[in-house]
Amino acid sequence: MNSTPLLVRVAINCLAAITLGFLVLPILAVIPASFNAASFITLPPASVSLRWYRSFLLDGEWMMTLINSAAVASLTTAIALLLGTSAALGLQQLGERASFVLKGAFLAPLVVPVIVTAIALYRSMIDIAMTGTIWAIAIGHAILALPLVIIMVGVSLRAVDPTWHLAAAGLGAGRWMIFRTITLPNILPGIIGGAVFAAMTSFDEVVIAVFLAGYETKTLPVKMWEVIRIEFTPVAAVAATFMILLAMSLFLVVRTVGPRDVERPS
Repeated sequence: MNSTPLLVRVAINCLAAITLGFLVLPILAVIPASFNAASFITLPPASVSLRWYRSFLLDGEWMMTLINSAAVASLTTAIALLLGTSAALGLQQLGERASFVLKGAFLAPLVVPVIVTAIALYRSMIDIAMTGTIWAIAIGHAILALPLVIIMVGVSLRAVDPTWHLAAAGLGAGRWMIFRTITLPNILPGIIGGAVFAAMTSFDEVVIAVFLAGYETKTLPVKMWEVIRIEFTPVAAVAATFMILLAMSLFLVVRTVGPRDVERPS
């Protein structure tokens, strides 16, 4: 009788592994594709070479787009964290009905097609002469990243017991002291998670960047899209490999330096 639950767990784990492999393996296939020696992609590579890595690293335009993507992702993360954390804290103070309505408004960018958002932003940025700037792309990406930060911080806020605030206030702590010593340590995992998702959302986004980027502010996904349209050489796989490594590095950093256990006041 004890074997049945074990078989069920094994079957569930096998199904999860198959599903994960189905989702991840096609993405990871670009890594061996980036080592092709030929001018076209073959899997597995007929011969292995670093030719396209040299082309990527020595090409000024590829390097410019990589730096632009890093700058846009940094600005996007800063904007989304500031606004998203503030919004999550504010929503917690509202009544259930008002909070529900405002959450729907904040989460709208997850529902509205990105192309619609891109067109609206493009028209708005023309009016204020911001098209073709890093800030324009960062603002557009922050709109997409904002709901993710609100969700992540909101989940962390659920672990904060309101009685902790009342106890701290009863002991004479001011609002800033309460936030710094109670709220912030408890929501820090959500803030770090929101920062990771915001950065990756920005680094990966192409539709808004196509509408708002200029030649000198072109991001890496936009450059990849242009190369794939003209000639699909392994250099695009090299760029994709760098993006995969960046995503993996960000999550490893969160796992390594992010807080594991939140210390609760007694």
